[in-house]
Amino acid sequence: MDLREKAACIRLILMDVDGTLTDGTLTVLPDGEELKSYHVRDGMGILMAQLVGIETGIITGKTSGALEKRASRLKMKHLYQGILDKGAVLQKILSDTGLSSENVAYIGDDLGDLSVIKSVGLSAAVADAHALVKKHSHMICSLRGGAGAVREFIEFILEVQGYHWESIERKFLSLERSKTFNP
Repeated sequence: MDLREKAACIRLILMDVDGTLTDGTLTVLPDGEELKSYHVRDGMGILMAQLVGIETGIITGKTSGALEKRASRLKMKHLYQGILDKGAVLQKILSDTGLSSENVAYIGDDLGDLSVIKSVGLSAAVADAHALVKKHSHMICSLRGGAGAVREFIEFILEVQGYHWESIERKFLSLERSKTFNP
């Protein structure tokens, strides 16, 4: 199956956080809390996927209250934090949703993502991902982690599935008018 055929089957997009949704930089505050920055375009991409009925989720090795708030704000359906065995979580998600691995896409950047990258129907690496992640991914984004790579991946999937910005924009504007959108 070629890349476009794989993208056509996607019903769930999962992603890593550090190095994927962020640039991988962690700022540790005096109280021990970590500060992360997210690119607003990635958030909009996540919303775009959801507007057309594609679920989204996160599987990450770290645990962060800020991430919990970000995922909640973006209305992401799946959030798994503090996970070392991401492959086991993927199997749980497949079991819980009834989806097959061919219906799942994943984007990551480092070695902890490999078990999922090797198991899903469509996988992507951010531009600055580890060489092994790039080697095993179906797609390598042109953008780095934290710089819009997640949005790039989502837009590719949506374009293949025939969604056009005009139809997504109409759905977005109805959300904006109803005041249910707060990225």
